[in-house]
Amino acid sequence: MGVLEIGTALVKAAGEGQEAESAFVTKFYSENIISIEGGGDSEDMPAKIEGIEAIRGKHNWWFDNNTVHSVVAVGPFIGHRDDQFIVQFTMEMTPNGGEKMQMVEAGLYTVANEKIVQEEYLYLM
Repeated sequence: MGVLEIGTALVKAAGEGQEAESAFVTKFYSENIISIEGGGDSEDMPAKIEGIEAIRGKHNWWFDNNTVHSVVAVGPFIGHRDDQFIVQFTMEMTPNGGEKMQMVEAGLYTVANEKIVQEEYLYLM
């Protein structure tokens, strides 16, 4: 399975909620995945994490700390490299204790052996 198929599956899962995202992670993420967040570094959410269990923890943290009203994923964007794709996400969400907001980010995904081995998130500022 190539980047087009994996990226298309991600776009589909992103709009279907937490259970679909969890199933996508189980099917398409490498056990040794690296995740890099472009939006800072904190004790609760480090900028770089490694391993599938850390990814599951990050996803659980996200859904525990935010009410996600909608997600629109666009892509996958594919170029000349056969190991990378980008997906743009636009989310309507409310952080716990905060106000409803819109967030736009792009995810750059690197694939090896039919699994995502790295994800990096870049934010529209």
